[in-house]
Amino acid sequence: MTLRCDIAILGGGIVGLATAWRLAQALPERRLLVIEKENAVARHQTGRNSGVLHTGIYYKPGSAKALNCRAGKVAMERFCTDYGIAFERCGKVIVATRADESPLLERLLARGRENGVVCESIGPERLRELEPHVAGLHAIHVPEAGIVDYVGVCTTLVRLLGELGHRVLLATRVEQIARDSSGRVRLLTSGDEIDAGFLVNCAGLHSDRIAKRSGVAFDAQIVPFRGEYFELDPRRQALCRNLIYPVPDPQFPFLGVHFTRMVKGGVECGPNAVLAFAREGYAKLHVDLGDLVETLTYPGFLRLAAKHWRTGSGEMWRSFSKRAFTKALQRLIPEIRAEDLRPAESGIRAQAVARDGSLVDDFKIEEQEFAIHVLNAPSPAATAALNIGQVVAERVAARTR
Repeated sequence: MTLRCDIAILGGGIVGLATAWRLAQALPERRLLVIEKENAVARHQTGRNSGVLHTGIYYKPGSAKALNCRAGKVAMERFCTDYGIAFERCGKVIVATRADESPLLERLLARGRENGVVCESIGPERLRELEPHVAGLHAIHVPEAGIVDYVGVCTTLVRLLGELGHRVLLATRVEQIARDSSGRVRLLTSGDEIDAGFLVNCAGLHSDRIAKRSGVAFDAQIVPFRGEYFELDPRRQALCRNLIYPVPDPQFPFLGVHFTRMVKGGVECGPNAVLAFAREGYAKLHVDLGDLVETLTYPGFLRLAAKHWRTGSGEMWRSFSKRAFTKALQRLIPEIRAEDLRPAESGIRAQAVARDGSLVDDFKIEEQEFAIHVLNAPSPAATAALNIGQVVAERVAARTR
């Protein structure tokens, strides 16, 4: 059986669904089809992150991350308000625990203000008022940071798309992509064949593979990094009121292990960032030989590993040593003990790495005559999803008039 649509969107995570929603608004006469290989939406990055509404304080001013995060956060809060989805502006602190972190914190404060983020430098007294159990020399307070139910956002988007007559096709894996003589896109899947006028690739962990099947010469590759979490024992959750972050390493795109109060209750601790041995390798010993060989033979990863081996080895050590993980958390909350931590669900970050070993630091969107590919959309993509979707929808509209 062949299914026909005007626009096929690959990926049922928050970026794919938000893009479909924006397309439905921008092009109401077009028939949309979202294709997801899992039997439910939001099964990977969307459903396995810490649920933070980011403010844009970390990102280079003028970058796609900064611009989309700022606008996307406003859009996400409005969407949640309109459709009754749980979210809260709870605020966060970014804490300097060593004197040598103070210059980094000051640069971060300046960057946040340049991006339009409401933030202030605070001393230890104010820090103790906000987070009584945190030890720090000083900190940045970001009152507009928040928490949200991203899975709830996705299920609402599926419902809204259905009400407009669009389909979300689950348990359907795209195996081949080709164009016919008329220029339409033919997708051979694990189920029905799909005939589409245009393709939008929001496949996350597999976005680079979809792009290559479509003929895109993407000069980077997705490398999967697993983030491992613990959750605080309910009896110890009072140690963390809201969001507590360390000063991030400016050479590394990860924010360090931190504390996150969850919108549905509980406090999550983490994540670290270790190489995953499979693109969907959520368990430590989950190995996909094809994925692993692809990573270990990629020149970009080898150059990255050579440059950051010391940081990487520390992350790996924390992966196998609860004591080391606890010690990292104790920099922020000295009262934390290993027995306070319970294992929680891990996640995978789809991080694009260039061939020279540099981490692709910004969102990356590539265009073809018949397709648009969202090729690097790690954090803060969930926060920014509705604005990323708007950007993609505008580009699709320009190409399909």
